[in-house]
Order: sequence, then C-alpha cells, then structure tokens
Amino acid sequence: MNRDGIFNFLSSIIVIIAGLLIGFIILLISDAGQAIPAFMTILTFGATSMRNVGDVLLLATPIILTGLSVAFAFRTGLFNIGASGQFTFGAFVAIYISIEFTFLPPPVRILTSILAAAVVGALWGAIPGMLKAYRNVHEVISCIMTNYVAMFFVNFMIISFIFDQGRGTSQALPSDSNLPSAGLGYIFREPFGAAYRSSHVNIGIIIAILIAILVYIILEKTTFGYELKACGFNKSAAKYAGINENRNIITSMMFCGALAGIGGALNYMNGTGLSMSIIDSLATEGFTGISVAFLGLNHPIGIIFSGILVSYLYLGGARMQVFGFSIELVEIVISVIIYFCAFVFLVKSFLGKTLRGQGKKESSKEGGEA
Repeated sequence: MNRDGIFNFLSSIIVIIAGLLIGFIILLISDAGQAIPAFMTILTFGATSMRNVGDVLLLATPIILTGLSVAFAFRTGLFNIGASGQFTFGAFVAIYISIEFTFLPPPVRILTSILAAAVVGALWGAIPGMLKAYRNVHEVISCIMTNYVAMFFVNFMIISFIFDQGRGTSQALPSDSNLPSAGLGYIFREPFGAAYRSSHVNIGIIIAILIAILVYIILEKTTFGYELKACGFNKSAAKYAGINENRNIITSMMFCGALAGIGGALNYMNGTGLSMSIIDSLATEGFTGISVAFLGLNHPIGIIFSGILVSYLYLGGARMQVFGFSIELVEIVISVIIYFCAFVFLVKSFLGKTLRGQGKKESSKEGGEA
C-alpha cells in the first residue's frame, strides 16, 4: 500500500473511532448504567444474524447512491448538497409510476420507475448546474434552494395524485412493483420459531454496487470522466485545452441528480411498505450521503464500504431504545457518530502534514550527521 493509501485508511479509522467515542460519552452522561450494553449493541447488532446483515445491506442501498452523487460532484470540482431534493423527486416519480402504470408488466414497470427517477433527478440537478455555468451562482446556494422547492412541490404532488387519506402518506406500492429479492431473502434470514424470518434485502444493493463500479469506470477509465475531472482540478487549464467548461458543469450535476434519483426509487421500492410522508423535512439520505462520500474519500468503490458501515451503525443505533434511551437521544448519538465522518479529509490533511514534517526532520538530521 502506498503512502496515500495508508493516509486514507488511517484517516477513516480515526474518524470512526473518534465518532464512536463521542457517542459513548453521550450515552455515559445520559445513563451510565446502560451505556455499555447500548454501545455494544451499536457495534454488534448488525452482525448478530444473517437477517440483520441483510437489513444492513437494505439500509445501505439508498445512501450508497446519494454518497456517489455527492462524490461525483466533488471529483468534478462541485459540491452537490442538493442530493436530498434529487432523491425526493426520484422517489416520488418512481412511486407514481409504480402505482399508476399498473397496465405495464411488472418487470417493465420496475425498470421504467427506476429510469424515470434517474431522468427526473438529472433534470432537477441540471437547475443548479445551469445557474453555476451561466450565471456563476454557487451550487451550494442553489442546491439548498432546490432542496426545499422539491420537498414542498413533492408534498403537493402526493396530496394531489397519490395521497392515502387513511394513512396520511402516499399510497402503498403494489406488491409486484417492488424490487425482486432474487433469492437474497433465502440467504439473509434467521430462524423464527418453526419457520424463518427473512430480510427485505433485494436486488437494489446489487444495482447500487454495479452503479458504483460504473461510476469508477467513467471517472477513471474514460475520456468523458477525464474531462469532467480536469474541469474540477483546474477550470482555466481545461478551458485552454478546449474542454467546454459550462457543458461539463451541467453534465456533472445532471449525473449527480440521476444517481440520487435512483437512490430515491430504490429506497421506496424495497418491499417494506415504506411510503412518502407529508412532512416539512428534507430527506436525510441526501445529507447522510455527504458523510458516506467523505468517509469513502470520494472513491466510488470506497463508498460501497462506507455506505455499508454507516447503515450498520444506524441499524445498531436504532436498537438502543430497548435499553431505555429516548428516540431523540438515539438520533443524537447516531448523528454524532455518522457526521463525525465528515472530518476525514481534515484528519487526512493533518496526518499528511505531520508525517511529512517528521520526514523532513529526519532527513535534515541525517544530513547534519553526514
């Protein structure tokens, strides 16, 4: 492993441990008697059965895609903080097609829902991209604005077209509109009495992993990816080389939006009966994707593992309620652990400067002795 690889690995490990320690301190302050068993639940619950492992993969599916959305923007010199709105629009369109297009055969309907979510997410991502390209509006500002527009507009669309008065949410998806398990339910299950209880994990995790590999190939192995990264590294040099800067900004944001939109589709087509609620709150998956991207150091393959790790911590953290901790405290602990991962680049920079400084001192000392 080269030096950069060592820095990357150590940085990720340090922020994870630091986040866990801070979370443990919060538990100690709240209830010292139950802090240790609750903390051990965070560390172990996701691996206590194959069903739980499957649930970890299920939770990881959407945040891997929002993580890829954020990372793709970073690799091309942008900050896509608008993944939440793109995720929300993609989710709504996927749910709408799944409910209203029942005349389509189930496989065609599922594929149409996912592709439509990607298209709508891409179009929504194009808005901050165009504002950045043609009016030099910073994408962070425009993404924040489009997040809230997406949230309120989708709430309006749900109430207008697919609202379930009894549940106060969007209508439930037909069972044949959910992603197939492709046999994963038989692998990720646990004994339950005389039968088995299976996880709802489905081909969504396979789709997410394949998309991560595709993103890696695009960024690292294609001319298209090289041009996008060139604009991110040095816009002036890229323009001098004949690369269309404005086109690449818009294309990059559209690609980011498509990834987040697919994440929204897969999140609600998972067979758990999840529906979109009418609430004035942004989709947290979009912001969790920031931590997933940072923890994976914006590398598409690294994001697969960071997404699984983050979902593992979420699953264990949610279980802490059995030890008497309120849901609010559980959310605080999980948030501290997860969002502390965003400091990974700061830790990496600190490690690099420290080790380089030590290397220079040793070199100068050896030179003086010589």
